[in-house]
Amino acid sequence: MPDVVIRKTLSVVEEIFHEGGPPAEVPLRRAAAVSVIANPFAGRYVEEIAGFMEDLKPLGLQMAKLLIDRLGGDPKAVEGYGKGAIVGTAGELEHGALWHVPGGYAMREALGNAAAIVPSTKKVGAPGTRLDVPVTHINASYVRSHFDAMEVSMADAPRADEMALILVMTTGQRIHARVGGLKASEVKGEDGLR
Repeated sequence: MPDVVIRKTLSVVEEIFHEGGPPAEVPLRRAAAVSVIANPFAGRYVEEIAGFMEDLKPLGLQMAKLLIDRLGGDPKAVEGYGKGAIVGTAGELEHGALWHVPGGYAMREALGNAAAIVPSTKKVGAPGTRLDVPVTHINASYVRSHFDAMEVSMADAPRADEMALILVMTTGQRIHARVGGLKASEVKGEDGLR
């Protein structure tokens, strides 16, 4: 398979102190890492693309470790995660699906084998396209307080022949979460759901 050629990277941390109500005792921190890479399949249809997932695994692990570092260095502080991809206009949506395994498994491994499936989204778009990356709890997808999203974009990416690969991690529930459901303190972590 082709080499992974990175043009640029971005990492950003957002701290949320309140959402109109009282300030939180501990601010919610959300972090995103983006790697803009050449899309080796841009401009043509290629039947066999799945092998490229293996090539992307080291990048996924590097990005996951970067996010943990940006959130203070302790994997135990991370409670939510998600992933996404924006494929440049000379590519196809399926090229973004190549990020499912390398992005998701990298975060799960870096966080100590988190149990929940990593939520994901992808789209085809031009430079500046914005993507809402969904977030759920790392060990139980049914923890409603952790249903969230982080909007990610880069002004000059992806170019037509590129892909922007994205990972997101968070340190807790939405600020002022109060709509019930399974609480993080009640997670059993047996099936990734509850």
